[in-house]
Amino acid sequence: MSVSARLDAELTDGRSVVLLDDRGWSGSLNRTSEAIPDVWSGTSVEEIEREARFVVGPDEPFEGHSQEDMEAGHWDFLSDKLRRQGVVADPDELRRLPHDVVLSERLRARVA
Repeated sequence: MSVSARLDAELTDGRSVVLLDDRGWSGSLNRTSEAIPDVWSGTSVEEIEREARFVVGPDEPFEGHSQEDMEAGHWDFLSDKLRRQGVVADPDELRRLPHDVVLSERLRARVA
């Protein structure tokens, strides 16, 4: 399985601004059980939504950085991307906005 993820900001005027389009993940099935014929049949929409939120969210901390540092940097980065496209957005306000996951019809069909 290979899934691409993109993070868009939906603006109040109805426009959509791409913030991240270089994220995604891959997975495979440990074939220890014949009860699950393929990776897709063992994957739920909820699992994909959870993973999508994870891959477009703040990165994991690395040497010398806390989770708080990573989160602040993430929201600052997204705020700056919006600012460069003419949209003023406070990083703390961005953090509090709803974070909906929209799956493509093709992906929904695969999981179903």
